[in-house]
Amino acid sequence: MSYANILVSLDFSEAAPDRVRLAAHLASRFDATLTGAAAAEVPAPLYARDIHDATAQYDRSKDEILRELDRARDIFERCAAEAPRTEWRSLADRPTLYFIEQGRAADLLVVCAPGKGGVDPGPFGVVPGPVLMEAGRPVLVVPPSVTRLQGSRIVVAWKDTPEARRAVSGALPFLRAAEQVFIVTAGEGARFEGAQDVACHLARHGASATAHLLTTAVSDGDELLRFAHKHEADLIVMGAYGHSRLREWVFGGATRDVLEAHSVCCLMAH
Repeated sequence: MSYANILVSLDFSEAAPDRVRLAAHLASRFDATLTGAAAAEVPAPLYARDIHDATAQYDRSKDEILRELDRARDIFERCAAEAPRTEWRSLADRPTLYFIEQGRAADLLVVCAPGKGGVDPGPFGVVPGPVLMEAGRPVLVVPPSVTRLQGSRIVVAWKDTPEARRAVSGALPFLRAAEQVFIVTAGEGARFEGAQDVACHLARHGASATAHLLTTAVSDGDELLRFAHKHEADLIVMGAYGHSRLREWVFGGATRDVLEAHSVCCLMAH
C-alpha cells in the first residue's frame, strides 16, 4: 500500500508555501501525484439598486476571486517542484466543502493546523474540523512551523475504536517505512486493549513497533505530546474524536490538545 494521490489545500497564509513543499516532498517519497486545491465563495452584493446592479457586482467579485485562484495556482506550482506529477483544482465555491469533495479522488489530505481560539482562516482557508469528520480519508494536519516530515519515529495514539483503526490503516505507508513505531495507550484507566495485537499487525507489514502504557495524572493529549517529544517523534497517528455543535466542530480533549500543539504533524482519521 502507498499513496497514489496527495491533496493539499492552498490559501494565502504565511504557512501555505511550506505546507505545499512538505506535501511535494511526500509526493516524491511515495511517487504520488500532488493535487493542489483552492476555492473561495463569491460574496453576495451588500447593496444593489436593482437586479442588474446586483448581477454586475456579483460578476466583478467572481472575476476577482478567479484572479486570486490563478495566484494561488502560481504559489502551488512554484512550491510543488519536488513532486513527480502535479494537478490543480479550483472553483469559486466554499473552500472547505470544495476541498472535501476533491478528497474523493485522493489517498491523503494535507491541511493546516487550526488556530487557537477559532481564528478566522480567511476566505480561502480550509477548516480542518469538517475535513476530518466528513472527508472519509486520512488527513495530515501540518503545524505552520513544520516544513518537512520524515516520519522516522511515529507515535500511534491507540484506543480500540473504529477511528483509531482507520488512522492506523491510513498511515500504513508511513508506518511501514518508519525506523520505530510506538503504540501508546494513555490516560486515566488506560489499558493495552489490543495495543500488542496492533504492534504484531504492523510487524507483519515490516514495521518495528512496540506497545507502551502511560498512566499519569496529566491529560491524554499532554501525555502523548510529552512522549512524542521524549522519543523525538515527528508524527502522531490518532483517531479524530468530536461532534458537531450547530455549525462548529468540537473536538475531544486529546484531539484538541494535539491539534493546537503546533509542534508535530498529526495524521488523523474519523
